[in-house]
Amino acid sequence: MERIRSVLELADRYDALVCDVWGVLHDGRSVFPGVVELLGELRARGLVVVLLSNASRPSRIIPAVLQRVGLPDDAWDAVVTSGDVTRTELARRAPGPVHRIGRDTDAALWEGLGLEFAELNRARFVAMAGLRRDEQPEDYLPVLRKARARDLELLIANPDVQVQHGDRMAWCPGAVARVYAGLGGKVVQAGKPFAPIYDRALAEVDRAAHRAVRRERILAVGDGIGTDIVGANRVGLDSLFIATGINGDALLGDGQVDVERAGAALEAARARARYVMTAFA
Repeated sequence: MERIRSVLELADRYDALVCDVWGVLHDGRSVFPGVVELLGELRARGLVVVLLSNASRPSRIIPAVLQRVGLPDDAWDAVVTSGDVTRTELARRAPGPVHRIGRDTDAALWEGLGLEFAELNRARFVAMAGLRRDEQPEDYLPVLRKARARDLELLIANPDVQVQHGDRMAWCPGAVARVYAGLGGKVVQAGKPFAPIYDRALAEVDRAAHRAVRRERILAVGDGIGTDIVGANRVGLDSLFIATGINGDALLGDGQVDVERAGAALEAARARARYVMTAFA
């Protein structure tokens, strides 16, 4: 694994970046210093930039969210979200009925699919977009046990386990998925690290480049070992591991990435990265 100091060192090796968003480009409140300028320089050098997020919302919602944290539309070519590919899974199961758990604020995820929402005893599957603030994954054990007793699928719109939100960490639906899987329940997920979201992202790379881009010329960037790096490994993309973000300072030494610690963390997850750096910019 090669430690680099700037993504610009790799600009002539690749034609496109498939880049994680939360934890790499911003912390949920504001864009990290230097990110906008770096993305602009990469695009000026001819690289396609596709943002790949495990957000539960469809990608059409995301540009406004990015603008609010300081990331303008001209910093990227396309956005693909877990919400996009989750809607495909929801449509396959429509009209359900579905028992929705967790927060109910992600209206765009559900709209236009003809889904019927129902109590658990009538549902054919269970779905979740996100946890409510300050909830813990174990809070869902009572309903998950009942769903498991009925052998219902749990469809998760965001496979992330945790995400950085400013100076705190927040739980994501991937943590609830782990709880249900631990009960022996079947979990369905389409976001990172699973293939459907990468199929869509690679199609967006080709669309933006106006040609078919070879996979060896596409670099995946992310801070999540189990999502970004494992996902890149599964679809045959080189990856750049960002050692901060979700990892905090656990992989740092004297303020910079400790390659040995980072390598051990990757090995523990049976993941591999071609490059590592402290922060994206």
